[in-house]
Amino acid sequence: MTDHREYTGDYPDKTLYIPGPTEVREDVLEAMCEPQFGHRMDRMTDLYTTVVEDTKDFLDTDHHAIVLTASGTAFMESAIQNLVDEHVLCTTCGSFSERQANVAERLGKSVDTLEYEWGAAVKPEDVREHLETSEIDYDVVTCVLNESSTGVRNPVEEIGDVVSDYPDTYFVVDAVSALGGDYVDIDAHGIDVIFTSVQKAFAMPPGLAVCVVSDAAYEREVESESAAWYGGFQRTIDYYERKGQTHSTPAIPIMLAYREQMKHMLEEGHAARDERHREMAAYTQEWAREHFDVFPEAGYESQTVSCIENTRDIDVAATIEAVSQEYDMVFANGYGSALGERTFRIGHMGEHDVESIKALTDAIEDVAGL
Repeated sequence: MTDHREYTGDYPDKTLYIPGPTEVREDVLEAMCEPQFGHRMDRMTDLYTTVVEDTKDFLDTDHHAIVLTASGTAFMESAIQNLVDEHVLCTTCGSFSERQANVAERLGKSVDTLEYEWGAAVKPEDVREHLETSEIDYDVVTCVLNESSTGVRNPVEEIGDVVSDYPDTYFVVDAVSALGGDYVDIDAHGIDVIFTSVQKAFAMPPGLAVCVVSDAAYEREVESESAAWYGGFQRTIDYYERKGQTHSTPAIPIMLAYREQMKHMLEEGHAARDERHREMAAYTQEWAREHFDVFPEAGYESQTVSCIENTRDIDVAATIEAVSQEYDMVFANGYGSALGERTFRIGHMGEHDVESIKALTDAIEDVAGL
């Protein structure tokens, strides 16, 4: 049983370079301090319609957008419950894609997996071959855009093009650790559902999940005999269209922060934000190859989280602790027991830039004696 520990509030500030949460602008944090108001007031309608429409503008989508108080995992679950009658094909290449398959199994769905070794990427041609040769008509194909356990960026655009050739099969993308820092043309590639959490590349405090839903996915859920209640597409979208609010009480302070951060994101622009993240990824991965190596398959490296192979056999845990103590910067070890010391991870997302990432790599070099 976990020991009880008291939160004292007496902790040094640390700059976060983990795969999320990440750094948050001061004015975004301050936006949460407005006086409280009711979630059924006109003020809430103004706030929620603003953040929903701003989200659609930033992501360049004409699909429906949902912003709910939740972790992105809520939409991982509800997308399966809303769209899968029986059969789902989960492409897996790391911990979070495997989690999607596990979620589907726990919901009682018939799950097939197209499996890859950790570090490899999902290949569109393999998805096509599986769909062409299988005797099963799948309701849904799932894929993770950014497998943050391994630092792999899957080609969801090309995979979506493949799935689009199967009009009765819907494509669900987990973009939790990338959307907002890695441009995806959602509407052009047959992506029916894509979801994220705002504490990652959106550079927000944790607490909100964002989901984009196509008309086809919405209609599919309407026809379904079983759908999620809290994360139901019809329930959330219809309530928004009728009243401009969420069906259940939202985390209003986080919504206020979201509105403030979306101003910054729209001002920067989606393409410019994408380019900044590309530059951070290129710098980090060049540094990794100079001193260590990168873990993911060549050509499929993440734009928001670099997974670095520990070819020098440094003590990862000790290095993380020393960098935290000496520089007040925090990066991450490898994910799980298999990669804990074999790799380490640097999150370069949100409001970071190349200069701030260089400050971390300089600190790692100093501590590790590189």
